[in-house]
Amino acid sequence: MTMGKESVKDKNLHGDHRKRVRERFMKSGLAGFPDHNVLEFVLFYSQPYGDTNETAHRLLETFGSLSSVLDAPYEELVKVKGVGSYTAVFLTMLPQLAKRYFSDMIPDRVTFTDRKSLLDYIRAEYISETSETAKLLCFNNGGLLINCCKVSIGSKNSVSIDRRTLLETAFRNSASSVILTHNHPNGMAVPSQNDIVTTKEVFRLFSDVNIRMLDHVIVSGNDLFSMAESPKFGIIFNM
Repeated sequence: MTMGKESVKDKNLHGDHRKRVRERFMKSGLAGFPDHNVLEFVLFYSQPYGDTNETAHRLLETFGSLSSVLDAPYEELVKVKGVGSYTAVFLTMLPQLAKRYFSDMIPDRVTFTDRKSLLDYIRAEYISETSETAKLLCFNNGGLLINCCKVSIGSKNSVSIDRRTLLETAFRNSASSVILTHNHPNGMAVPSQNDIVTTKEVFRLFSDVNIRMLDHVIVSGNDLFSMAESPKFGIIFNM
């Protein structure tokens, strides 16, 4: 009977704590919440009862940061004590939801002349991508984005791009012009020497088939680097 009373007491205690956290969120949003409290709050909605604070701390200790927790694969999440299948699916879904949210905010008609919408679109495309990934944006004669196609997936630190895949992707979408993009998930949004060499090769590849390559954009989190807009590398696109 004593154990039963303690269980009820703990349930009430956790319920009161959750209520206070929710009230704090409703009053001021997540401002002022440290990462472990953000994660604790998020876990309320996959674990309706009990203390999620310890699980939040374990997740952060295991993966190192809030973003790393949300980017962690399902198989690694379920290894953490207190994280079951339901919670692991819930956590891996959140970055995908964020990606859909930001994509939905971007105008339906993205053109290469509307630079802000274009860069917002590219940034949103790389939310939740944890490996280096190359994508090709294909535009029609009027500059309207036709499609954004994933053309290669690499490791966390490198990606190789098959030239035939690039051409087939552009032809399949009847592209008049293209923008190549890839991300640096573990680095900065600056081109490596390999990126520079690849850009020159891909530019010549498309020029040979009368498709205009407009830019090569490198993404790292919220940071973007446009090689076409760089004083140092912009000359590549005017050759």
